[in-house]
Amino acid sequence: METSEIKAIAKRVWDTAAYEMERMEKVYDEQVFCDIVRMLANHTGRVVTSGVGTSGVAARKLAHSLSCIERPSCYLNPADAVHGAMGFVQSGDIVFLLSKGGGTSEVVQLIPALRQKHVTIIAVTERLDSPLAQQSDRVLHVQVEREADPFNMLATTSILAVIAMFDALCIAVMEMTGYTKDQFAVIHPGGAVGERLLGKEKREEQ
Repeated sequence: METSEIKAIAKRVWDTAAYEMERMEKVYDEQVFCDIVRMLANHTGRVVTSGVGTSGVAARKLAHSLSCIERPSCYLNPADAVHGAMGFVQSGDIVFLLSKGGGTSEVVQLIPALRQKHVTIIAVTERLDSPLAQQSDRVLHVQVEREADPFNMLATTSILAVIAMFDALCIAVMEMTGYTKDQFAVIHPGGAVGERLLGKEKREEQ
C-alpha cells in the first residue's frame, strides 16, 4: 500500500470522527443530559459503571474520570458481578450500564439484581427500543451515523462519541460543584499533571 493511500485512510477516519463530534450537539437529548449532570453533582454515594468489550473500556474511563472529580466511582466487570461482586453495589448508588446495541446479555442480566438493590440505572446505548433502554431509569442516547471502518461495524467512531459524552458530563459536574485545583492536587500528585499542580503550590508558597 502506498504512503498516499495510508494517509488517505487516516484522514477518512479523522474526518468521520470530526463529523460525528460536531453532529452530537444537534442530536443528543439535552434534558436527559442535564438531568444526569445534576444527579451526579448532588450525589453523595457511589457510582458504578459496567460494560463489556469496547463499552467496558469506556465504562472504565468514566469511572476513572468521575473519581478524579471526587465522585467516588468503580468499574464492575459484568462476569464478576453475577459471581458475587454485585455485593459492591448498594441502595442509592448510580449505575451506568453500557451496551452499543442495548442487548448485550452480560449487561442486561444485571438489571433484575440492580432493581432489587434500588439503584438508579442509566443506560448508555444507541438503541432506544433495546432491552437495556426499556428497563433503565434514564437513557443516555449516543448514536453515530457511521463507524470509521470499511464494514461500518467496528466500535471506533461510536466509542469516541460515548467518551466525548462522558467527558462533557464530567466537566459539567466539575464546574457545577465548584471543583478546584487544590482538590485535584490532593488526589493526583503523580505524573506530569501532579508535577504541574504541586509545582504551582510550591511557587505560591514562595
